[in-house]
Amino acid sequence: MTGYGKSVLQLPTKKVTIEIKSLNSKNLDLNVRIPSYYKGKELAVRKKLASALVRGKVDFSIFVEMTADETSTTINHGVVKEYMQQLRNVVQTGSSDDVELLKMAVRMPDALKTEREELDENEWNLINENVDEAIKEIVQYRIDEAASLEIDFKERIANIKRYLEEVKALDGDRVENVKIRLKKAIDDLKVDTDENRFEQELIYYLEKLDINEEKVRLANHLDYFLETLATPDSNGKKLGFVIQEMGREINTTGSKANFAPMQKAVIQMKNELEQIKEQILNVL
Repeated sequence: MTGYGKSVLQLPTKKVTIEIKSLNSKNLDLNVRIPSYYKGKELAVRKKLASALVRGKVDFSIFVEMTADETSTTINHGVVKEYMQQLRNVVQTGSSDDVELLKMAVRMPDALKTEREELDENEWNLINENVDEAIKEIVQYRIDEAASLEIDFKERIANIKRYLEEVKALDGDRVENVKIRLKKAIDDLKVDTDENRFEQELIYYLEKLDINEEKVRLANHLDYFLETLATPDSNGKKLGFVIQEMGREINTTGSKANFAPMQKAVIQMKNELEQIKEQILNVL
């Protein structure tokens, strides 16, 4: 959900710059900064941003730079003159430096007056069009980023599927390895054992280490991830839940593996899944 959009509008007396920045976030966290005389339009801007961007930590700003010779702030002549006269009276000398008195006077309250600029609807309509342009730019930025993420996700899911096939292929060797190790442990004890009893205990032990259900569920989660990724709807949160389930099955497989070659494949699956987790917040 990272992105950036910018639009610049040159008006007769001012230059208006609109910027939108977006970072990853589970929900929409919207921060709007606009000049006070546009505050009446803030709610409409928020609704527009929420509808277009859906999720992310979004900073929206409108910067205004005055380019005309006129200014809305003027010196209050009468007030400044009165301040200067009062300062002369305080000094009580006819040789007071008027420049120094003026420097002090303009710092006094009400020495400057600012005429409040009223909202011009025609001006706002132009600004609103540029807001739309900035939104289009950031949305396109997200779309371009999403295209590269989709390719990366598919490659990593394909890698996990490949490692899952390795796990399936190693399962037979793993079971045989467990039998051999248990048999060796009993032989090392140098005690007589009932073969039937041994087989029963072995079956019970192997059932606890069985990973068939985990393999089936993980394969289903991988397929569902790709199906969800292909839908046009907003599905970032759903993909996050699917990843959680995938991680659960991979972790369970690793804890039950009890076989070094299989555990190596599980570690590779975890690594690929972790790379997906780091980028999944970029998906709406």
